[in-house]
Amino acid sequence: MILQRTRPPLLETPFEVFDRGVFTPNDQFYVRWHWAVIPTEIDVQGFRLSVSGHVDKELSLSLKDIVDGLPRVELAAVNQCSGNSRGFSQPAVPGAQWGNGAMGNARWMGVRLKDVLDRAGVKPGALRVRFAGLDQPVVDGAPKFMKSLALEHARDGEVMIAYAMNGEQLPLLNGFPLRLVVPGWYSTYWVKMLDRIEVIATEDENFWTRNAYLIPDTPGANMTPGQTGVKMVPINRMVPRSFVTNLKDGATLKAGAPTLVRGIAFGGSAGVTAVDISLDDGASWRPTTLGQDEGKYSFRQWQTEIAPPAGPVSVMVRCTNSDGLAQPRTMNWNSGGFMHNAIEILHLTAA
Repeated sequence: MILQRTRPPLLETPFEVFDRGVFTPNDQFYVRWHWAVIPTEIDVQGFRLSVSGHVDKELSLSLKDIVDGLPRVELAAVNQCSGNSRGFSQPAVPGAQWGNGAMGNARWMGVRLKDVLDRAGVKPGALRVRFAGLDQPVVDGAPKFMKSLALEHARDGEVMIAYAMNGEQLPLLNGFPLRLVVPGWYSTYWVKMLDRIEVIATEDENFWTRNAYLIPDTPGANMTPGQTGVKMVPINRMVPRSFVTNLKDGATLKAGAPTLVRGIAFGGSAGVTAVDISLDDGASWRPTTLGQDEGKYSFRQWQTEIAPPAGPVSVMVRCTNSDGLAQPRTMNWNSGGFMHNAIEILHLTAA
C-alpha cells in the first residue's frame, strides 16, 4: 500500500493491483478516514445501530438483528474517493495527493437500507436520512463526520448497509462492523463504522453536507483557478473512467508485433457501454472487447491488440456509460481536486 497519511489513515492501492482482476482484495483496498479517533476494537455483542428521528418507532439493532433478521443482498460496486487523482491537478490543490489508486471494487453483502427504514416506519414529511459512525473528531468542537441522502435515494432499494466485503467480514480500516454502500456515488457518502441513522424533516445543515465536498455546479465540475461567483453543490454521482493496467507509461513495445493492451473501466453511476482506444491522438477510435459484466456499478475489464509501427505511441482509452456520458479529453479543475475523469494517455515507444 502507498502511505499518504498516518493520522488519520490514508492508504492508496498500488496501481498494479488493478491488473489482477476486477475485484480489489480487501487487504489492498484503499483507506480514507476524515478523523483520527477511530476505535481499534469493537464490542460485537454490545454494538448497536440506532435509527431515530422522524420515524414511527426508534430502533436499536444488534448485529445479529441485522445479519439474521433482514433479507440479505449482494452488490458489486466501485468505491472511489472524491479526490482520486487529485495529485495530477494543475495548478495543484490542497488535500491528499492521490494518484489513481484511491478507488476499489468489491462485492458488498448486507441489507437494504430501505428494509431498515421500513422497519422503523418513516413519518410523512421526512426529507433526508443522515448517517454517522464511531469515528470522532480529534479536538473538542470540531464537526462530527456525518453525511445525508435524500429520502427517495435512501429508499431506492440499492443503498445498503454492508457487513461483508468480498466474501469476508469488513476489515476494521474499511468500516467494520457496518458500512453504508451508496452505489454509483463518491465514497464520502459511504459512512464507515456506521452506528447511527437519523431521519430528518429538514434540509441537512451539518458541516460535512453543507460546507464540505462541494463542486462547481458546472459541466464536469469545472472552473478556472481564481474564478469567483460559482454556484457550489455537494458532490454526488460518479462519472465514467477507464485505465490501461498491463502497460506502464514509458514502456517499449516491439514495433509491428501484436501487443495485448488491457485495463479496467467503470461507468460511474451507470453501466459501461463501450471502451474505445485511439493511437492517433483521438482522431479516430476503435472499440475494445469488454470482459464479463459484474453489474453496472462494478469495474469491467477490457482488452484489445495493437501493432504500432516504430516510433512514439500515444495510447488513449475512453469509457462511455449507458447514459451516453463519455470521458472528456481534458482534465477538469476545481479547488477541491474532485471528480477527475479525463481520458488517460499512455506514452509508449515502438522499436
